[in-house]
Amino acid sequence: MNEVYEFLKKAGTFYIATIDEDKPRVRPFGVVNIFEDKLYVQTGKIKNVSKQIEKNNNVEICTFLNGKWIRVSGKLIRDDRLDAKISMLEANPSLKSMYRADDDNTEVLYFEDATATIYSFTEEPKVIKF
Repeated sequence: MNEVYEFLKKAGTFYIATIDEDKPRVRPFGVVNIFEDKLYVQTGKIKNVSKQIEKNNNVEICTFLNGKWIRVSGKLIRDDRLDAKISMLEANPSLKSMYRADDDNTEVLYFEDATATIYSFTEEPKVIKF
């Protein structure tokens, strides 16, 4: 999982795909965190992405870095604990201008039953389950 975290962190921007009724929706994200041995992302509860994940928590992340790309598929589980939110904000200080751990909007979610695959044109895919 640390390799997945490092890949996403170094890429800077990654894209999360969700389902909105019967249509795919993709948007850029830029923050990840590891807390209690789980890979977390963050959003706002007021955003459409949050509402889509609440209805169907199966998501996929994709990004490209240095000739390789990664796909991370799994379920995102909301973690409403203050400690999880604080950890995310401390690991990603840029969020502090928009979110607070104790507001009603900050949402952190961790991956469950996730599979990451790192691809390139020159190597066999590498599969990481977490």
